[in-house]
Amino acid sequence: MNECNDCPGYCCYKTEDAVLLITAADINRLARFFRITDGEVRSLYLENKYSLYVKEDQSCIFFTPGDILERCSVYNARPEQCRLFSEKGVCPYREMKIRTLSGE
Repeated sequence: MNECNDCPGYCCYKTEDAVLLITAADINRLARFFRITDGEVRSLYLENKYSLYVKEDQSCIFFTPGDILERCSVYNARPEQCRLFSEKGVCPYREMKIRTLSGE
């Protein structure tokens, strides 16, 4: 069972002082996904040169609450930071689940 299935999508929310980092390769991947130019991706989806816009609730602009398959509207073109999230850092949902299962 995929441990992300029940998660509310913590990895899709910007925390204080964090950046939803986007690289030139990510911009190009999104451009191909949407069939638009890199410049259009920058003007439509980037808050600044290195960061995606976030919604009022601090979730990623591509995050859609719902079932796991519906959560990321650009899953196949998602930025590298998103692809590496669980490998690069601690996932708060995974940590909570481990503590719950171990009886802490």
